[in-house]
Amino acid sequence: MSLAMTGGRLAVFHTEVFPEFEGKGFAKLLLNELVRYAIEKNVKIVPLCPYVNAQFRRHPSEYESVWSKD
Repeated sequence: MSLAMTGGRLAVFHTEVFPEFEGKGFAKLLLNELVRYAIEKNVKIVPLCPYVNAQFRRHPSEYESVWSKD
């Protein structure tokens, strides 16, 4: 993942897994750990990455507590 922390917000720019691991749930595992970290550190996630953004939009209630919509 490509990330940047600014003022209590964690911008996610890119999520990538090696081609041989695509479609096997690894990106979702990365996202789950990111969300766990955000909750633990009390920061919000800015989902600029297309994958993260799509997951947030598909499952808004799952990510509501960490989603920075500003």
